Amino acid sequence: MGAIQTSESDTAAPDGRFSAAQDARFAADVREWLEENLNGEFRTLRGLGGPGREHEAFDERLAWDRHLAAAGWTCLGWPKEYGGRAATVRQQVIFHEEYAKANAPARVSHVGEELLGPTLLAFGTKAQKDRFLPAIRTVSELWCQGYSEPGAGSDLAAITTSAHLDGDEWSINGQKIWTSLAHVADWCFVVARTERGSTRHKGLSYLLVPMKQPGIDVRPIIQLTGTSEFNEVFFDDARTAADLVVGEPGDGWRIAMGTLTFERGISTLGQQIRFARELADIETLARRTGAADDPLIADRIDRAWVGLRVLRAHAMRTMEGAGVDDGGGQASVAKLLWANWHRGLGELAMAVLGARGLVASTAGPTSTARPSGENDLNEWQRLYLFTRADTIYGGSNEVQRNIIAERVLGLPREARP
Repeated sequence: MGAIQTSESDTAAPDGRFSAAQDARFAADVREWLEENLNGEFRTLRGLGGPGREHEAFDERLAWDRHLAAAGWTCLGWPKEYGGRAATVRQQVIFHEEYAKANAPARVSHVGEELLGPTLLAFGTKAQKDRFLPAIRTVSELWCQGYSEPGAGSDLAAITTSAHLDGDEWSINGQKIWTSLAHVADWCFVVARTERGSTRHKGLSYLLVPMKQPGIDVRPIIQLTGTSEFNEVFFDDARTAADLVVGEPGDGWRIAMGTLTFERGISTLGQQIRFARELADIETLARRTGAADDPLIADRIDRAWVGLRVLRAHAMRTMEGAGVDDGGGQASVAKLLWANWHRGLGELAMAVLGARGLVASTAGPTSTARPSGENDLNEWQRLYLFTRADTIYGGSNEVQRNIIAERVLGLPREARP
């Protein structure tokens, strides 16, 4: 089955909404396409990839992403002039949920499609859109995100990576860390300080930087799980064109916050379906091992179920407001909710395993095949170890709470040195 063609019956009402019947047909189209195409060369990709598992079948998942693109299933919400389908928010939610229900592989193009693409649509110049959006939609160029730094951690306003104009190019110097998939990326959007003497949120710029150049050194970081999906990135007089700044120079904080809002948008609904699958598997494990007979374990499973419903309720309530400039409040609340819930799920998995969870071994009924370069961990041990980072990467809990307190509630700033 090829790309789905639109017809008169697919036309939205004047208020931009589709009928329940149209949404149901769209969901059926997604399910049918996934069922037909997650076969043959792609059959073995079900369930592979995702945070902590990006090393799994990377080349094959890249081919899958390009297969999706050829059939018109990437960048659904983008305007048609840039290759999208102008899908409604509801249709995008449907796609992500059906994709997750099908246990389809994690996308390798997430950073470009879900983060940079919407950012360029909202803030980029026409030349920037024309240059980069087609390659993102077809998955012919991959992107990474240059935010965190060793001396700043999750506090983006404390970055020191600098850039200055040298003729018709920006010259960039500094270091980023925890840069996911930088080792396979073609481009990076980098937040750098471009106004000498500026501090905190002032004087930052949002630059688009090619990764394949002598001035950039990418060094993988080995994680607790034994894999290396994120990296240190060193910029030593790295170069990019003067016009590859999104927004105005010095306006980088606003653009960066816009990206974070998009990051915590519609695709989180698919994330929650994956969370639900993990919770269901843990519940099955608890029944099989007898752990479910422990009233404390049973209570934690019930509380996790309720927490997952809270995540969905919050996401649906704020979905229509994605991209709204509220000082980062909605994005920060969403990050706090899912990161703490998922970290708690990792802890619940270890509680269900009990003493067996303390031993790293591929033996036993809870084990899965060990990919190359990975420690001898079963899936629950990997979940536990990687979710320890959930409340740190993408903005730590402490930073998210400060954003909510200071930039949304208007409370006094926390004392800083």
